[in-house]
Amino acid sequence: MGKIKHYILISCAVMARESYYCAAISKNIIDIVMLDQGLHDIGEAGMVAELQKAIDAVNIEKYDAILLGYGLCNNGIRGVHAELPLVIPRAHDCITLLMGSKERYREYFDNNPGTFYKSTGWVERVKHNLSNPDSTTSKLGMTTYEEYAKQYGEENAAFLVEALEGGLNHYDRMTYIDTGIVDFEEHTNDAKDMALERNWKFERYKGDHSLMLAMVNGDWNTEVFLVLKPGETVVSTHDDDIIGPKK
Repeated sequence: MGKIKHYILISCAVMARESYYCAAISKNIIDIVMLDQGLHDIGEAGMVAELQKAIDAVNIEKYDAILLGYGLCNNGIRGVHAELPLVIPRAHDCITLLMGSKERYREYFDNNPGTFYKSTGWVERVKHNLSNPDSTTSKLGMTTYEEYAKQYGEENAAFLVEALEGGLNHYDRMTYIDTGIVDFEEHTNDAKDMALERNWKFERYKGDHSLMLAMVNGDWNTEVFLVLKPGETVVSTHDDDIIGPKK
């Protein structure tokens, strides 16, 4: 076993249980900073600013590297940089982290278009995007069912919420990803209920936390992880690598 390293993991709350579990069994010392779910809904500039703020707050004398528990996430990590090595999974979003590889995610995505994903983290940690005044939905003036009901009545409220959820119309499948860390029946039922309400197919998918574990263990295969040198900046590559250093 090599020298034990000290890393700090900055992760999305959707990956909370996977992050803490992998940190607990890692050969290295892992400190964790958990950021609220939903940063991707405040726009690229807003998400980058929040991540950069968390990165800049890291004590560079204390750690060997900074790890990001994020994928590209609607370009929400483009432009981030650090004074330490910065390690990021080559992933479009957290579904890759939950499935274990970008190849598994690509295969599933190609074979199952129109899929809405949930996991333990998505059930436990997801917030209504209106809770953040900077979210896209808030800026568009959207509100909650209860607020609509007070203003327009129950029947009109139902119509308005249905209309505003039009973005879900292209989905026809719910996939609940079980990463094998916890198995709570109520989480599966939450996903099943949403599928039933919308007349979607339902599938329970066997996920894999090995990608997160490899990151905290320092097993940074460059085909799987981008390892930025201090001062290098993340860019999207628009190819199978997904992300890379700014040239």
